[in-house]
Amino acid sequence: MNKKTFVIFPLLVLAFFCLSGHMATAESLETPVPYRVGQWLPSDQLFLDQWMAKLTEETESVKEPLLPVIQEFKEIIEKDPQLYMLFNQMFDQVPHNQSFSTDPTGKPQIKNYRQMLRVMNRILITAPEFNKTGLVGFPINAIINWPMGTPAGTSVFLNEKVNRQLKKILNQWAVFLSSADSRYVLNDDPEKGWFGRDAKAAMPHFAEDFICDPGSPYYGFSSWDDFFTRKFREGLRPVASPDDDAVIANACESAPYRVAKDVKLVDPFWIKAQPYSLQHMMAMDPLAGQFAGGTIYQAFLSALSYHRWHSPVSGKIVKTRLVDGSYYAEALAEGFDPAGPNNSQGYITQVASRALIFIEADNPDIGLMAVMFVGMAEVSTNEITVHKGQHVKKGEQLGMFHFGGSTHCLIFRPNVNVKFDLHGQSPGLHSTNIPVRARIATVGK
Repeated sequence: MNKKTFVIFPLLVLAFFCLSGHMATAESLETPVPYRVGQWLPSDQLFLDQWMAKLTEETESVKEPLLPVIQEFKEIIEKDPQLYMLFNQMFDQVPHNQSFSTDPTGKPQIKNYRQMLRVMNRILITAPEFNKTGLVGFPINAIINWPMGTPAGTSVFLNEKVNRQLKKILNQWAVFLSSADSRYVLNDDPEKGWFGRDAKAAMPHFAEDFICDPGSPYYGFSSWDDFFTRKFREGLRPVASPDDDAVIANACESAPYRVAKDVKLVDPFWIKAQPYSLQHMMAMDPLAGQFAGGTIYQAFLSALSYHRWHSPVSGKIVKTRLVDGSYYAEALAEGFDPAGPNNSQGYITQVASRALIFIEADNPDIGLMAVMFVGMAEVSTNEITVHKGQHVKKGEQLGMFHFGGSTHCLIFRPNVNVKFDLHGQSPGLHSTNIPVRARIATVGK
């Protein structure tokens, strides 16, 4: 049976950090620059502000009754004195200036938690539309982008009670995104449709690259999630050196973020440099100690790309785990970020919802390794499609992300002589995708 959990990535402090690591300024937000890595949020702040203004206006004009899951959240906030205080404070603590998402008067577009809940209520019956500067793939993140970056917001979204309810809310959204009703965005509208003019310019070879039927309604996709988890056509992503166990394949269609060596078993992962802390990444798993002093490779996925996972090596599945996390938490040390959680990708490997897969590689020079897939968006569902004891070949599917953004890690033990091939680029927020199943590293004696 497939293991599935609806993972909602750190909605939490999701607005924390600008790429420089400093407080955002009006100048930095007025110019459309591609700071929203992976295109999960538009790089054009003006577009995002206009989107938010339209959404809030529609919400206030309709006054729809709260869905049961949103009403339950309201009651949780209002019946808990601490949460009631923090939810009020996090909106009061947002700086009221044009550096932040505001209305024409300079006041925040989302003014309090009650308005936040009404807008979230509306989001649960919508699907992401295309936009050439980046889709609003994190709509709830966009709603609470700045409050998450406040001291009160940090406390709110690390609260276990809040995270349990956020999971319920995002699971509810997942039901809609898996339904036929969510296909309304799979149309040919020139600007907003996923098969329209702008989308075709961004994904010029979509029909040739992915399994679909352009002659059928919605290209043959049954839901937004079916579209999101689309498969490459046979032969487009060949496995790197399929018969050579010294060659490690890329687990995702992803861009290099970091290579870290001599990783500690326990480290203060919340500080500015965001070091990896293996025990926390692996949720105190007994196998974590074997990786102390080892190497981690981390990469992030794009909104417009491919979201399935593939095995980097041939070997036996030793263990799989799904780990719940704080669905909207970021590294407070990074400060306000208009594109959060871009600058917190190291941090979220310790706190976000994630899937762990331990593999005993056929190549003894690799031995036991771990692959970790981290939910990094609104309703990132981590679905594991392999099981303990199963033998997988390099390049075979391990699982997939649903509904949202993501990052992943390859984790090696300290005695593994691994040399990475990043295809001529340096790891970081400006790197570009390396094809899934392409060579990402080699291992020597």
